[in-house]
Amino acid sequence: MKMSFSVYISSSFASFSLPPHKVVVVLLLLLLHHNANAASECDLFTGRWELDKSYPLYDPAACPFIEREFTCQKNGRPDLDYTKYRWQPLGCNLLRFDGQDFLERFRGKSIMFVGDSLSRNQWQSLTCMLHFAVPDAEYDLTRQGDVSTFTFTDYGVKVMLDRNVYLVDIVREKVGRVLKLDSIEGGKLWKDMDMLIFNTWHWWNRRGPSQPWDYIQVGTQITKDMDRMLAFQTALTTWAGWVDLNIDPAKTRVFFQGISPSHYNGSLWNEPSAKSCVREKQPLLGSKYPGGLPPAVGVLKSALVKITKPVKLLDITLLSLLRKDGHPSIYGLTGPTGIDCSHWCLAGVPDTWNHILYNLIL
Repeated sequence: MKMSFSVYISSSFASFSLPPHKVVVVLLLLLLHHNANAASECDLFTGRWELDKSYPLYDPAACPFIEREFTCQKNGRPDLDYTKYRWQPLGCNLLRFDGQDFLERFRGKSIMFVGDSLSRNQWQSLTCMLHFAVPDAEYDLTRQGDVSTFTFTDYGVKVMLDRNVYLVDIVREKVGRVLKLDSIEGGKLWKDMDMLIFNTWHWWNRRGPSQPWDYIQVGTQITKDMDRMLAFQTALTTWAGWVDLNIDPAKTRVFFQGISPSHYNGSLWNEPSAKSCVREKQPLLGSKYPGGLPPAVGVLKSALVKITKPVKLLDITLLSLLRKDGHPSIYGLTGPTGIDCSHWCLAGVPDTWNHILYNLIL
Protein backbone atom coordinates (compact mmCIF):
# COMPACT_ATOMS: atom_id res chain seq x y z
CA MET A 1 0.00 0.00 0.00
CA LYS A 2 1.39 3.43 -0.99
CA MET A 3 1.96 5.69 2.03
CA SER A 4 1.17 9.42 1.77
CA PHE A 5 4.01 11.84 2.41
CA SER A 6 2.40 13.22 5.59
CA VAL A 7 1.84 9.71 7.00
CA TYR A 8 5.40 8.82 6.07
CA ILE A 9 6.75 11.86 7.95
CA SER A 10 4.66 11.08 11.05
CA SER A 11 5.74 7.45 11.14
CA SER A 12 9.36 8.39 10.50
CA PHE A 13 9.56 10.53 13.65
CA ALA A 14 7.31 8.44 15.90
CA SER A 15 10.20 6.51 17.39
CA PHE A 16 12.78 9.34 17.56
CA SER A 17 13.35 12.09 20.05
CA LEU A 18 15.15 15.03 18.41
CA PRO A 19 15.60 18.67 19.38
CA PRO A 20 13.05 20.88 17.54
CA HIS A 21 15.65 22.66 15.41
CA LYS A 22 17.01 19.32 14.16
CA VAL A 23 13.50 18.10 13.39
CA VAL A 24 12.96 21.19 11.21
CA VAL A 25 16.20 20.57 9.31
CA VAL A 26 15.39 16.91 8.70
CA LEU A 27 11.85 17.80 7.62
CA LEU A 28 13.16 20.31 5.10
CA LEU A 29 15.61 17.78 3.69
CA LEU A 30 12.89 15.15 3.38
CA LEU A 31 10.54 17.64 1.75
CA LEU A 32 13.17 18.65 -0.82
CA HIS A 33 13.86 14.97 -1.55
CA HIS A 34 10.15 14.28 -1.91
CA ASN A 35 9.61 17.26 -4.25
CA ALA A 36 12.61 16.31 -6.38
CA ASN A 37 11.30 12.77 -6.79
CA ALA A 38 7.79 14.04 -7.57
CA ALA A 39 9.14 16.42 -10.24
CA SER A 40 11.28 13.71 -11.83
CA GLU A 41 8.25 11.41 -12.04
CA CYS A 42 5.88 14.09 -13.33
CA ASP A 43 4.63 13.93 -16.91
CA LEU A 44 5.39 17.45 -18.13
CA PHE A 45 3.47 16.84 -21.36
CA THR A 46 0.04 16.07 -19.86
CA GLY A 47 -1.76 19.12 -18.55
CA ARG A 48 -3.88 22.08 -19.54
CA TRP A 49 -3.48 25.68 -20.69
CA GLU A 50 -4.22 28.39 -18.13
CA LEU A 51 -4.58 32.12 -18.69
CA ASP A 52 -1.70 33.90 -16.97
CA LYS A 53 -1.44 37.69 -17.17
CA SER A 54 2.30 37.54 -16.37
CA TYR A 55 2.86 36.05 -19.83
CA PRO A 56 4.37 36.18 -22.42
CA LEU A 57 7.89 35.30 -21.29
CA TYR A 58 9.28 38.08 -23.50
CA ASP A 59 8.14 41.06 -25.52
CA PRO A 60 8.27 40.12 -29.22
CA ALA A 61 8.78 43.80 -30.09
CA ALA A 62 12.08 43.62 -28.17
CA CYS A 63 13.25 40.71 -30.32
CA PRO A 64 14.25 42.36 -33.63
CA PHE A 65 15.45 39.19 -35.35
CA ILE A 66 12.13 37.27 -35.42
CA GLU A 67 11.36 36.42 -39.04
CA ARG A 68 8.24 37.96 -40.49
CA GLU A 69 6.30 34.69 -40.79
CA PHE A 70 6.21 34.37 -36.98
CA THR A 71 5.62 38.02 -36.01
CA CYS A 72 1.82 37.83 -35.85
CA GLN A 73 1.36 40.95 -33.74
CA LYS A 74 3.55 43.00 -36.07
CA ASN A 75 1.63 41.57 -39.03
CA GLY A 76 -1.61 43.00 -37.64
CA ARG A 77 -3.09 40.34 -35.38
CA PRO A 78 -5.36 42.36 -33.06
CA ASP A 79 -6.02 39.79 -30.30
CA LEU A 80 -3.20 39.06 -27.84
CA ASP A 81 -4.69 36.41 -25.55
CA TYR A 82 -2.77 33.72 -27.46
CA THR A 83 0.40 35.11 -25.83
CA LYS A 84 -1.07 34.90 -22.31
CA TYR A 85 -1.42 31.17 -21.79
CA ARG A 86 0.82 29.11 -19.52
CA TRP A 87 1.14 25.34 -19.74
CA GLN A 88 0.26 23.65 -16.42
CA PRO A 89 1.24 19.97 -16.08
CA LEU A 90 -1.32 17.99 -14.09
CA GLY A 91 1.03 16.59 -11.46
CA CYS A 92 3.61 19.32 -10.85
CA ASN A 93 4.73 22.83 -11.76
CA LEU A 94 7.26 23.96 -14.33
CA LEU A 95 10.14 25.95 -12.93
CA ARG A 96 9.93 29.36 -14.62
CA PHE A 97 12.36 29.84 -17.47
CA ASP A 98 15.57 31.63 -16.44
CA GLY A 99 17.47 32.74 -19.53
CA GLN A 100 20.55 33.90 -17.66
CA ASP A 101 20.80 30.56 -15.85
CA PHE A 102 20.39 28.77 -19.19
CA LEU A 103 23.29 30.74 -20.67
CA GLU A 104 25.50 30.08 -17.65
CA ARG A 105 24.82 26.35 -17.88
CA PHE A 106 25.84 26.35 -21.55
CA ARG A 107 28.71 28.82 -21.27
CA GLY A 108 31.24 28.03 -24.01
CA LYS A 109 28.96 25.37 -25.55
CA SER A 110 27.00 24.86 -28.77
CA ILE A 111 23.34 23.97 -29.22
CA MET A 112 21.93 22.99 -32.60
CA PHE A 113 18.36 22.58 -33.85
CA VAL A 114 18.17 20.29 -36.88
CA GLY A 115 15.05 20.10 -39.01
CA ASP A 116 12.49 22.09 -40.97
CA SER A 117 10.74 25.42 -40.35
CA LEU A 118 9.24 24.08 -37.10
CA SER A 119 12.82 23.77 -35.87
CA ARG A 120 13.34 27.37 -37.00
CA ASN A 121 10.20 28.31 -35.05
CA GLN A 122 11.64 26.80 -31.87
CA TRP A 123 15.15 28.15 -32.54
CA GLN A 124 13.85 31.70 -32.93
CA SER A 125 11.76 31.30 -29.79
CA LEU A 126 14.79 30.26 -27.74
CA THR A 127 16.99 33.07 -29.04
CA CYS A 128 14.27 35.59 -28.14
CA MET A 129 13.83 34.11 -24.66
CA LEU A 130 17.57 34.29 -24.03
CA HIS A 131 18.02 37.75 -25.54
CA PHE A 132 15.16 39.12 -23.44
CA ALA A 133 16.84 37.75 -20.29
CA VAL A 134 20.16 39.51 -21.06
CA PRO A 135 19.18 42.44 -23.34
CA ASP A 136 22.54 44.18 -22.95
CA ALA A 137 24.62 41.11 -23.81
CA GLU A 138 26.45 41.20 -27.14
CA TYR A 139 25.22 38.82 -29.83
CA ASP A 140 26.05 37.95 -33.41
CA LEU A 141 23.77 36.37 -36.03
CA THR A 142 25.28 34.75 -39.13
CA ARG A 143 24.04 32.47 -41.90
CA GLN A 144 26.19 30.21 -44.05
CA GLY A 145 24.37 27.91 -46.42
CA ASP A 146 21.69 26.05 -44.48
CA VAL A 147 23.23 26.82 -41.08
CA SER A 148 22.24 29.86 -39.02
CA THR A 149 24.26 30.69 -35.90
CA PHE A 150 23.15 32.98 -33.09
CA THR A 151 26.12 33.59 -30.77
CA PHE A 152 25.86 35.16 -27.33
CA THR A 153 29.42 36.42 -27.40
CA ASP A 154 29.55 37.39 -23.71
CA TYR A 155 28.86 33.77 -22.79
CA GLY A 156 30.45 31.96 -25.72
CA VAL A 157 27.12 30.20 -26.33
CA LYS A 158 26.11 29.27 -29.89
CA VAL A 159 22.45 28.52 -30.64
CA MET A 160 22.42 27.11 -34.17
CA LEU A 161 19.93 25.94 -36.77
CA ASP A 162 20.68 23.42 -39.52
CA ARG A 163 17.88 23.41 -42.08
CA ASN A 164 17.57 19.73 -42.96
CA VAL A 165 13.93 18.90 -43.56
CA TYR A 166 14.26 15.10 -43.90
CA LEU A 167 17.40 14.52 -41.75
CA VAL A 168 18.52 12.07 -44.46
CA ASP A 169 20.21 13.22 -47.67
CA ILE A 170 18.96 14.60 -50.98
CA VAL A 171 21.60 14.11 -53.68
CA ARG A 172 21.53 15.46 -57.23
CA GLU A 173 22.35 12.64 -59.67
CA LYS A 174 21.93 12.02 -63.41
CA VAL A 175 18.34 10.83 -62.96
CA GLY A 176 17.49 13.91 -60.90
CA ARG A 177 17.21 14.75 -57.21
CA VAL A 178 17.28 11.57 -55.13
CA LEU A 179 16.04 11.33 -51.53
CA LYS A 180 18.30 8.66 -50.01
CA LEU A 181 16.52 7.15 -47.03
CA ASP A 182 19.57 5.24 -45.80
CA SER A 183 22.16 8.02 -46.21
CA ILE A 184 22.87 10.71 -43.63
CA GLU A 185 26.04 12.52 -44.66
CA GLY A 186 24.57 15.73 -43.24
CA GLY A 187 25.34 14.33 -39.81
CA LYS A 188 28.92 15.53 -40.11
CA LEU A 189 27.68 18.96 -38.99
CA TRP A 190 26.14 17.60 -35.80
CA LYS A 191 29.03 15.71 -34.22
CA ASP A 192 30.64 18.41 -32.10
CA MET A 193 27.47 19.85 -30.56
CA ASP A 194 26.79 19.84 -26.82
CA MET A 195 23.04 19.61 -27.34
CA LEU A 196 21.02 18.55 -30.40
CA ILE A 197 17.27 18.99 -30.93
CA PHE A 198 16.04 17.12 -34.03
CA ASN A 199 12.78 17.36 -35.94
CA THR A 200 11.27 16.06 -39.16
CA TRP A 201 7.73 15.37 -40.34
CA HIS A 202 5.93 18.19 -42.17
CA TRP A 203 7.76 17.71 -45.48
CA TRP A 204 7.08 14.00 -45.80
CA ASN A 205 3.72 14.53 -47.50
CA ARG A 206 4.87 17.31 -49.86
CA ARG A 207 3.90 16.71 -53.49
CA GLY A 208 4.02 18.69 -56.70
CA PRO A 209 6.25 21.75 -57.17
CA SER A 210 7.08 22.05 -53.46
CA GLN A 211 8.48 18.50 -53.31
CA PRO A 212 12.28 18.90 -53.36
CA TRP A 213 13.12 15.43 -54.74
CA ASP A 214 12.32 13.40 -57.88
CA TYR A 215 13.12 9.85 -56.73
CA ILE A 216 13.44 7.89 -53.49
CA GLN A 217 16.29 5.44 -52.93
CA VAL A 218 16.67 2.67 -50.35
CA GLY A 219 19.81 0.61 -50.78
CA THR A 220 20.21 0.06 -54.52
CA GLN A 221 16.50 0.40 -55.27
CA ILE A 222 15.33 3.70 -56.78
CA THR A 223 11.60 4.37 -57.13
CA LYS A 224 9.48 7.29 -58.25
CA ASP A 225 7.56 7.25 -54.97
CA MET A 226 6.55 5.06 -52.03
CA ASP A 227 4.25 5.08 -49.02
CA ARG A 228 5.20 8.31 -47.26
CA MET A 229 4.71 6.97 -43.73
CA LEU A 230 6.99 4.05 -44.54
CA ALA A 231 9.54 6.48 -46.00
CA PHE A 232 9.33 8.54 -42.78
CA GLN A 233 9.87 5.40 -40.70
CA THR A 234 12.85 4.30 -42.82
CA ALA A 235 14.51 7.72 -42.49
CA LEU A 236 14.00 7.70 -38.72
CA THR A 237 15.66 4.27 -38.56
CA THR A 238 18.65 5.69 -40.44
CA TRP A 239 18.78 8.68 -38.10
CA ALA A 240 18.52 6.40 -35.04
CA GLY A 241 21.46 4.39 -36.34
CA TRP A 242 23.47 7.61 -36.72
CA VAL A 243 22.73 8.56 -33.11
CA ASP A 244 23.82 5.19 -31.78
CA LEU A 245 27.01 5.26 -33.85
CA ASN A 246 28.06 8.87 -33.30
CA ILE A 247 26.70 10.28 -30.03
CA ASP A 248 28.74 10.25 -26.84
CA PRO A 249 26.22 10.82 -24.01
CA ALA A 250 28.99 12.20 -21.81
CA LYS A 251 29.46 15.03 -24.33
CA THR A 252 26.10 15.54 -26.10
CA ARG A 253 22.48 15.59 -24.96
CA VAL A 254 19.97 14.62 -27.65
CA PHE A 255 16.29 15.59 -27.91
CA PHE A 256 13.66 15.07 -30.59
CA GLN A 257 11.19 17.92 -30.96
CA GLY A 258 8.22 15.64 -31.55
CA ILE A 259 5.37 16.06 -34.04
CA SER A 260 4.10 19.64 -34.23
CA PRO A 261 0.45 19.52 -35.38
CA SER A 262 -1.53 21.65 -37.84
CA HIS A 263 -5.11 22.88 -37.50
CA TYR A 264 -6.89 22.86 -40.86
CA ASN A 265 -9.95 20.78 -39.95
CA GLY A 266 -12.29 22.03 -37.23
CA SER A 267 -14.06 18.67 -37.01
CA LEU A 268 -11.00 17.35 -35.19
CA TRP A 269 -11.64 19.79 -32.32
CA ASN A 270 -15.45 19.44 -32.49
CA GLU A 271 -16.06 22.60 -34.51
CA PRO A 272 -17.10 21.28 -37.96
CA SER A 273 -17.85 24.79 -39.21
CA ALA A 274 -14.19 25.80 -38.72
CA LYS A 275 -12.29 25.08 -41.94
CA SER A 276 -8.97 26.23 -40.48
CA CYS A 277 -7.39 28.05 -37.52
CA VAL A 278 -8.54 31.47 -38.81
CA ARG A 279 -10.44 33.43 -36.13
CA GLU A 280 -9.57 30.88 -33.43
CA LYS A 281 -8.78 32.89 -30.29
CA GLN A 282 -8.78 30.38 -27.43
CA PRO A 283 -7.17 27.02 -26.69
CA LEU A 284 -9.20 23.91 -26.09
CA LEU A 285 -10.03 23.47 -22.42
CA GLY A 286 -8.92 20.36 -20.58
CA SER A 287 -6.27 17.80 -21.42
CA LYS A 288 -7.76 15.83 -24.31
CA TYR A 289 -7.89 16.49 -28.04
CA PRO A 290 -11.06 15.08 -29.66
CA GLY A 291 -9.33 14.15 -32.93
CA GLY A 292 -6.61 12.09 -31.27
CA LEU A 293 -2.91 12.10 -32.08
CA PRO A 294 -1.49 12.10 -35.65
CA PRO A 295 -0.27 8.62 -36.77
CA ALA A 296 3.25 10.02 -37.18
CA VAL A 297 3.53 10.16 -33.37
CA GLY A 298 3.36 6.38 -33.10
CA VAL A 299 5.94 5.92 -35.85
CA LEU A 300 8.32 8.33 -34.13
CA LYS A 301 7.95 6.71 -30.70
CA SER A 302 8.55 3.26 -32.23
CA ALA A 303 11.81 4.52 -33.71
CA LEU A 304 12.95 6.16 -30.48
CA VAL A 305 12.54 3.06 -28.30
CA LYS A 306 15.01 1.18 -30.52
CA ILE A 307 17.85 3.65 -29.88
CA THR A 308 20.37 2.49 -27.30
CA LYS A 309 21.81 5.95 -26.63
CA PRO A 310 19.73 8.33 -24.46
CA VAL A 311 17.35 10.45 -26.55
CA LYS A 312 14.58 12.44 -24.87
CA LEU A 313 11.34 13.10 -26.72
CA LEU A 314 9.93 16.60 -26.38
CA ASP A 315 6.45 15.18 -26.61
CA ILE A 316 4.83 18.45 -27.65
CA THR A 317 2.01 17.05 -29.81
CA LEU A 318 -0.88 17.04 -27.34
CA LEU A 319 -0.15 20.40 -25.73
CA SER A 320 0.20 21.92 -29.22
CA LEU A 321 -2.97 20.25 -30.52
CA LEU A 322 -4.88 22.11 -27.80
CA ARG A 323 -3.59 25.44 -29.19
CA LYS A 324 -5.70 25.93 -32.32
CA ASP A 325 -5.44 29.66 -31.52
CA GLY A 326 -1.63 29.85 -31.68
CA HIS A 327 -0.97 29.83 -35.44
CA PRO A 328 -0.29 32.86 -37.66
CA SER A 329 -3.42 32.07 -39.75
CA ILE A 330 -3.78 35.21 -41.94
CA TYR A 331 -1.14 37.12 -39.94
CA GLY A 332 1.84 35.23 -41.32
CA LEU A 333 4.25 35.61 -44.20
CA THR A 334 1.69 35.83 -47.00
CA GLY A 335 -0.90 37.89 -45.14
CA PRO A 336 -4.63 37.60 -45.99
CA THR A 337 -3.86 35.79 -49.27
CA GLY A 338 -2.60 32.70 -47.42
CA ILE A 339 -3.54 30.75 -44.32
CA ASP A 340 -0.82 29.33 -42.07
CA CYS A 341 -2.13 26.84 -39.52
CA SER A 342 1.15 24.91 -39.30
CA HIS A 343 3.68 27.37 -37.88
CA TRP A 344 3.30 29.25 -34.59
CA CYS A 345 3.19 32.90 -33.61
CA LEU A 346 6.03 34.29 -31.49
CA ALA A 347 5.65 34.94 -28.64
CA GLY A 348 3.60 31.77 -28.36
CA VAL A 349 3.48 27.98 -28.23
CA PRO A 350 7.18 27.25 -29.08
CA ASP A 351 8.14 29.22 -25.97
CA THR A 352 6.50 26.43 -23.96
CA TRP A 353 8.50 23.82 -25.89
CA ASN A 354 11.65 25.61 -24.77
CA HIS A 355 10.29 26.12 -21.26
CA ILE A 356 9.87 22.34 -20.95
CA LEU A 357 13.28 21.78 -22.56
CA TYR A 358 14.80 23.99 -19.84
CA ASN A 359 13.07 21.97 -17.12
CA LEU A 360 14.31 18.71 -18.62
CA ILE A 361 17.85 20.08 -18.67
CA LEU A 362 17.56 20.98 -14.99
